[in-house]
Amino acid sequence: MRSAAREKASFQMTALPRFLSILDLGSDELLACLSLAGDLKAARRARRPHLQPLEGQHIALLFEKPSLRTRSTFQIAVRELGGDVIEPPADVALGGRESIADVARNLERWVSTAIVRTFAQARLEAFAEAAPSLHVVNALTDEEHPCQALADALTLVEKFGTLRGRTIAYVGDGNNVATSLAQVSVMLGANVRVGSPKGFELSERVQASIASCALNDASLEITTNPAQAVRGADAVYTDVWASMGQESEAAERREIFAPFQVNPQLMSHAAPGALFMHCLPAHRGDEVTDEVIDSSTSVVFDQAENRLHTQKALLAMLK
Repeated sequence: MRSAAREKASFQMTALPRFLSILDLGSDELLACLSLAGDLKAARRARRPHLQPLEGQHIALLFEKPSLRTRSTFQIAVRELGGDVIEPPADVALGGRESIADVARNLERWVSTAIVRTFAQARLEAFAEAAPSLHVVNALTDEEHPCQALADALTLVEKFGTLRGRTIAYVGDGNNVATSLAQVSVMLGANVRVGSPKGFELSERVQASIASCALNDASLEITTNPAQAVRGADAVYTDVWASMGQESEAAERREIFAPFQVNPQLMSHAAPGALFMHCLPAHRGDEVTDEVIDSSTSVVFDQAENRLHTQKALLAMLK
């Protein structure tokens, strides 16, 4: 059984001022976060009490976009770590009633951490810059989804032990989920292939960021051929074809992305027993078929559960 002293040591092993991107983590910090998340997950399942590093702290959730997994898991995480959650309405907190900088400066006087789910990454960065003593967590922007990537990484590590030499394939839009997944995967030594229709690939800037954090010769391959992307892959990941804010493009995107649907035929190109991954919510019949998402190798609900454990670890590391 893990002792309270050992748990306290884990909480203090590293400190993060904020978390706007997976790239805010060094390789040691990433491994520390995943290790702590695993410990917290085991303690929760065993119904063992653990330390409450957020005791006496207030945490603000500022969400401009709808959420099931992110909101629920952060609420539970804060409370299980001993903190208290406040949720100012979006139209007051980030709705233009006052500048985003003034919102941040107010919250800085009241709370220790702001968990922000918004649109442009630049908007999040402006919020964080305005309040340097406030811990700010990226709960999703149009460009990055680092909290999801932490959960994805924990899920992969649980299944494979190590990602070194593994191949992780992503097929679909080169969006925020693809960006953060590719970043965290190469940081753990995995090779990544991203298959997207022409014009929907990861940007050159994102590709450069992935190359800059790759460990042990981990590589990134970009292709417009979905079968090539998943060939021999150990895990196949997809996401919705039209993200929040792109609903007006849904019909056009459905036609463009149809060849990238993850179905049994596409999965047959992957390694035997390859995992299927999705950040959810899934549009069944579009980017994935029921046969795949409900298959024995689908880990989508493991990913969803692991949002709680990795976010608890992340919050415990914010100092």
